[in-house]
Amino acid sequence: MTQTLIAIVDDEESVRRALARMLNASRFAVEVFASGQEFIDSLGTHQPDVVLLDYQMPGLTGREVQRRLALAHVSLPIIVMTAHDQAALREQCMAEGAVAYLAKPLQREPLIGFIHESLRRRPAVRESGTG
Repeated sequence: MTQTLIAIVDDEESVRRALARMLNASRFAVEVFASGQEFIDSLGTHQPDVVLLDYQMPGLTGREVQRRLALAHVSLPIIVMTAHDQAALREQCMAEGAVAYLAKPLQREPLIGFIHESLRRRPAVRESGTG
């Protein structure tokens, strides 16, 4: 059984480090990305099981990453993180397919719960067959 891979996309190194430690302690594999573009560029070689995506980043914002994934028909569970919790932004992110919209600093138990929920709701990608 392969370990669940979580991508952390956040421009703040301290946030990436703290989340990586938290998730590693919960037995998840973690990859960190300092920008939305760095994350998008990585998708050619592999895809994570769940994405923790910062909403406000310089360059490619979290919302732009979410839109690019949708336009490319890349279906990944996305948990949006933000330091500026706003109802309108939450509604937009959720309407565009985010599994959750969480205010920083993230708390361990709710985050792990949303990750497990994301994994349960994720389409079965490993199914194959001749139709």
